[in-house]
Amino acid sequence: MVDTGAKTTKKSSLFLRLAASRDKEGILKLAKVGQIVAQAADLMREPYVLDFLKIPEPYHLSETELEKRLIDNLQNFLMELGKGFAFVGRQYRVTLGNRHHYVDLVFYHRILKCFVLIDLKKEEAGYEDVGQMNMYLGYFENEENSEGDNPPVGIVLAKEKDELLVKYAMHNVSSQLFVSKYQLYLPDREELKALIMNQLSREEE
Repeated sequence: MVDTGAKTTKKSSLFLRLAASRDKEGILKLAKVGQIVAQAADLMREPYVLDFLKIPEPYHLSETELEKRLIDNLQNFLMELGKGFAFVGRQYRVTLGNRHHYVDLVFYHRILKCFVLIDLKKEEAGYEDVGQMNMYLGYFENEENSEGDNPPVGIVLAKEKDELLVKYAMHNVSSQLFVSKYQLYLPDREELKALIMNQLSREEE
């Protein structure tokens, strides 16, 4: 028996990613042939759709609460991340000198053979978030990697991002570091239509 609700959600998610992404061909290829993971960039989605959390609107969650909900719905979150992810831990402690820092979520990607670090931001990603993640990547590559592990991948997952700010914040920063948006709700039919039409009009300009 086919779950029509799941099919509708999957289709809406595809349209949302098409409207939001600059890599339309990549998104369509993903829909046709499935996820092919050969490099760190293949892990990225824009936006990540977290509607399975069923957070009532308007929402005022802290980053800690958002993290807890993702852990409580880990199976769904792993499906949204894509294939190859294995959960390692949350609030993973990184000690530098006498100071402790904590990575929100740590995964290991069995295909790319690398750690994947995720930091959650309830609002817009800032340049300081990019710097912090770059620090985590350096730590994991030097202190956590074992023989055969590839350089870690870092994802700053935020509610909003300023493309220009992110572009310059990531100048000369590790190519293994990404900033991506998440969305807690799929838009309804009219919102989705308006989003796509707006994107099409921008591309025609």
